[in-house]
Amino acid sequence: MSVLDHLLDLQQHDTTADQLRHRRATLPERDALGALDERARDLQARRAGVEGTRHDLAREQARLEDEIASLEEKRTQVDRQLYGGSVTAPRELQALQDEIAALGRRQSDLEDELLEVLTALEPVDEDLGRLDAERTEIDGERTRLEADLASAEADVDAELSSVQAERDELASTIPAPQLEEYEQARRRLGGIAVARLVGTSCGGCHLTLSAVEIDRIKKLPADQPAICEECGRLLVH
Repeated sequence: MSVLDHLLDLQQHDTTADQLRHRRATLPERDALGALDERARDLQARRAGVEGTRHDLAREQARLEDEIASLEEKRTQVDRQLYGGSVTAPRELQALQDEIAALGRRQSDLEDELLEVLTALEPVDEDLGRLDAERTEIDGERTRLEADLASAEADVDAELSSVQAERDELASTIPAPQLEEYEQARRRLGGIAVARLVGTSCGGCHLTLSAVEIDRIKKLPADQPAICEECGRLLVH
């Protein structure tokens, strides 16, 4: 085989390796994990909103319970005064009874408010439960996808390692100047440095060469490279 044939074979290996790297970077499991992360971020935002609502309700619950406890303590104190025997004047006794009644009405109003808060908390807690269940589902799905991704990456890596080993062995048979020229051309031409002339078209850029150029290439020795006049790639003819 000529150096050109070796270069073309090397190009095929490099192209295969590039395709494998692209496949690895675009594995569907990777996209699925990205979509799952987006779902988790949305879930976190929704949960933060529900948690904020619950925090406000819990704070209102605590306020009402504290105020009710304070009223109960106050009623107990007034009740002791009323029935303790230390107050005997009818007017003062009536005032204490009125105060107990007022405290009772206030406590009843607060207990109604507390019931409303507790009632409002129930669906909020249910929402949090559903969101936590969804989070558990997402975590389980992530674990599965990460395992699938690791397996898929390992398969591609094994294939890439095999191609790379063959490529390195092939590269060792090509003279250093031609190999360096090839590597520079690959960097300059987007990864494709050598292509086969297919009919009258360059296999690299797929453009049709002029009739004059085709005639010139046909007259070249088989081991002498031609240069595509359209893209500058080496042409094996």
